Amino acid sequence: MNDQLHQETTPAQAGGKVVSITEAARINNVTRQAIYVAIKQKKLRATKDATRWTIHLDDLEEYRRNKYSRTKSMYDGELLFDNRKGYYSVNQTAKLLNVPAQKIYYATRVGLMKATRKGAAWVISLDEIKSYRENYLNRTTQVS
Repeated sequence: MNDQLHQETTPAQAGGKVVSITEAARINNVTRQAIYVAIKQKKLRATKDATRWTIHLDDLEEYRRNKYSRTKSMYDGELLFDNRKGYYSVNQTAKLLNVPAQKIYYATRVGLMKATRKGAAWVISLDEIKSYRENYLNRTTQVS
């Protein structure tokens, strides 16, 4: 029975590069714990020999492609933050304007910038971002 288990092709035998959890964490810019959790949740395919996990680089790439990202979030069958159509998240807006995200939340709360609620997310149009930049950010910079 043990021989049958070892007859499965391991990533190293299949050809191609394998990495450890530590290397996978460094490549993905996350902690070792995050990689380990992904393996345990069966989101990342890995092989364990006696004591060490190994991850095939192709599996790591597939995990990275399928990993949850807020920028891929959908609402009613459409991307929430479709930048090509001019829709941005609070964080994307903050990066565009080079201000903290809290400043964007504040601007939407007090009515300086209009944001639309879609599900659990706030969506801001490019027109609103431009208007806020012209009317509030540039104005305060000039007054200072």
